[in-house]
Amino acid sequence: MFLPDRFIKGECPKCHAKDQYGDNCEACGTTYAPTELINPYSAVSGAQPERRNSDHYFFKLSDLRCQEFLRKWTRSDTLQSEASNKMQEWLGSESENKLSDWDISRDAPYFGFEIPDAPGKYFYVWLDAPVGYMGSFKQFCNANNINFDDYWKQGSDAELYHFIGKDILYFHALFWPAMLQHAGFRTPTKLFAHGFLTVNGEKMSKSRGTFITADSYLKQGLNPEYLRYYYAAKINGTMQDLDLNLEDFIAKVNSDLIGKYINIASRAAGFITEHFNGDIKYTGFDDLAEFKTFDANLRDEVAKLYEAREYSQVIRRIMERADQLNEAFNDVKPWLLAKDSGKRNELQQRCSLILHEFKVISVLLAPILPVLSERVAKYFFGLPRKFIWDDAITLTTKINPYQHLMTRIDPKLIEAMIEANKQTLEPATDSHSPARHAEAQQHAIAPIAETISIDDFSKVDLRVAKIVSAEHVEGAEKLLKLTLDIGEAQPRTVFAGIKSAYDPEKLKGRMTVMVANLAPRKMKFGLSEGMVLAASGDAPGLFILSPDDGAQPGMRIK
Repeated sequence: MFLPDRFIKGECPKCHAKDQYGDNCEACGTTYAPTELINPYSAVSGAQPERRNSDHYFFKLSDLRCQEFLRKWTRSDTLQSEASNKMQEWLGSESENKLSDWDISRDAPYFGFEIPDAPGKYFYVWLDAPVGYMGSFKQFCNANNINFDDYWKQGSDAELYHFIGKDILYFHALFWPAMLQHAGFRTPTKLFAHGFLTVNGEKMSKSRGTFITADSYLKQGLNPEYLRYYYAAKINGTMQDLDLNLEDFIAKVNSDLIGKYINIASRAAGFITEHFNGDIKYTGFDDLAEFKTFDANLRDEVAKLYEAREYSQVIRRIMERADQLNEAFNDVKPWLLAKDSGKRNELQQRCSLILHEFKVISVLLAPILPVLSERVAKYFFGLPRKFIWDDAITLTTKINPYQHLMTRIDPKLIEAMIEANKQTLEPATDSHSPARHAEAQQHAIAPIAETISIDDFSKVDLRVAKIVSAEHVEGAEKLLKLTLDIGEAQPRTVFAGIKSAYDPEKLKGRMTVMVANLAPRKMKFGLSEGMVLAASGDAPGLFILSPDDGAQPGMRIK
């Protein structure tokens, strides 16, 4: 049988990477003819292929008109600068004419479209695949009475954007524009190439469970908008790779989205709904005009960053504003104003302004978090629709009682997702093998500490503690403030570095274990009167210890 490009593997003729396909190298991005592979072999049988003659069809990329057009097009600011530079390498100087004619046919067996009047010959996939962009849009136009030519014919002023991976840049930045130009169609307004996605700093790995599927992510109940947020926080307008660091993913979502953004509404809304029936008022606030100008400038600044595809800067700018609002809330101290009947107007004004600014950043986050922002718009601010961009500069007049908007990521869900990917990708034949099961259970642990005597251990007073309350600590990235009952007359306060792992609401009423005779430690947030015990290891996650049912506050651990 004739072997299509992807059925031939071998060593890349440029970078010498092993096991590369017959049309392009995944390691260095070079494209080549299958006959250029070093030590080629059949991906079907492993045998060394023989060369035989076959008639083929070609697109004349070597034609001077193609050369001149592509040199001009690839330098026209349609591509990112690094993509444009890469194209110049492939094109060569104007005296070189490095492009050869492009083989656009393949012999059967092949998938795709058979070439008319050429039995056994098929169009090469990278000739017909981009045409699918036009074909699907043509179908949309036919169904919706839209003029296809208004968008795709030469001279169209419609904006046409392509988003691709950098591994297929060659096909989209040379072959595709040449096809369009010489078939009488317009070329893209802009072509944006992104880098590869790695997980924990490495190429996705089936053995490590980091070859993550969308299905395994969703089955753990993980919100898709967590990933949208994390990717946006990492990605920019260049072709650099993006790393999904799972530990950083947990921390960033919990810290930014919950600890900063959602925190604004959850803290301020109660004062407005409890004391003012949800009415937002700014009466007597002297700086309102200044804030409206600030909002308009912030909206325009973020819009420009979106247009430039600098999404990480969008997130950075919005989170800076969220930090400012949380700091303003702490400075205002509404819990004190609420106790003073003479300061009710100030309480309403200050909380109203903070909630209005919460709406502003909700609007700015809407392109990244469309589902969450729509919930905020409809259920919190009572709008009959999702946010529009101008909502960032219109004043809010009413809020509904705060409802839970988003849950922190439990590190156990990420661990379960990793395990699920390991399990589903392991060979079924040994899934019940005792040896394989034992191997899967092995994991690296921290070195065991030096041996101590029983007298040393008895100095540590471990007690069962009931978590009476748990709350966030303003200005602390990792800490939760726990109020613990260990049977004493007064409960104790402990600051625990478990914020990334636990929702404080879900800790209330839970039993745990604490070191009761640890010397109190003065912290900038207050006095910490002990230590809660938690387990951790190389894998992401913190796990506080819990006694069995029946244990009571104050019982000693022996």
